[in-house]
Amino acid sequence: MAYKFIDNYREKGARKRLVEILEKKGIEDKSVLEAIGKVPRHYFFDETFWNQAYKDIAFPIGEGQTISQPYTVAYQSQLLHIKKGDKVLEIGTGSGYQTCVLLELGANVYTIERQEKLYERTIQVLPYMGYKPQFFLGDGSRGIAEHAPYDKIIVTAGAPTVPDILLKQLNVGGLLVIPVGDEETQKMVTVLKVSETDYEKIVLDTFRFVPLVGDKAW
Repeated sequence: MAYKFIDNYREKGARKRLVEILEKKGIEDKSVLEAIGKVPRHYFFDETFWNQAYKDIAFPIGEGQTISQPYTVAYQSQLLHIKKGDKVLEIGTGSGYQTCVLLELGANVYTIERQEKLYERTIQVLPYMGYKPQFFLGDGSRGIAEHAPYDKIIVTAGAPTVPDILLKQLNVGGLLVIPVGDEETQKMVTVLKVSETDYEKIVLDTFRFVPLVGDKAW
């Protein structure tokens, strides 16, 4: 597949303005803002829609999925408190934009997608851009047990509950960030694994994600 990627002063200027918007909306983590400022979001759009790439909006990417709103990506990334070298499981690769932000933050990313067309696209586009996570095709609601445990787990689709199977795949001291609710709106939830049997759960702001589909979800 041939790609035509252009990233000149216009796109870089648009990213800088996007970062300023996210700061005004309350994103404080400088490393997250810096990562957002580095990832060329327009690469995930058809060239026809490049003018939409640096608006703080979600946008359809096919297969009933969207590329997440930059604020949402920054919000979840900030909650994860990524440290360089953290082993991170991402449930729902989607476009791969969130994946790239995690990689820019220094994470070692394992990312899983259930939609084969999206998977096939990301395994070509991301390496072309210079990003090389570990890609997997399958039911993300079950995690990836064979590579567990993880320091952090991020779920980029709305779940009806927090899947126990994901909590089991966290290291003690590990953190899960997941939107939980119905199929229309969810609350962002963080779960800290205090011990093999104890967890600390915090319920935060309201968001709207596409549903997490799978054996342990919808």
